[in-house]
Amino acid sequence: MSDEIKRLYRSRDERMLGGVCGGLAEYLHTDPTLIRVLFVLFALAGGPGIIAYLILWIIVPLEPSTTELEPTP
Repeated sequence: MSDEIKRLYRSRDERMLGGVCGGLAEYLHTDPTLIRVLFVLFALAGGPGIIAYLILWIIVPLEPSTTELEPTP
């Protein structure tokens, strides 16, 4: 078992707007398109998808770049 802590980040690679759906897909190990479709369905169902996306865009940090992950000597 890995001691690595699983963290939610906005994706740098799988992004169309803010990277929220791509980050959720990476966190949940699923396809980003599925998450995007769910957000659109929730948005069409009265707006909670839009509100949730905006809140997540504000509070979820952007994924660290690969240079930030490497330890400095």
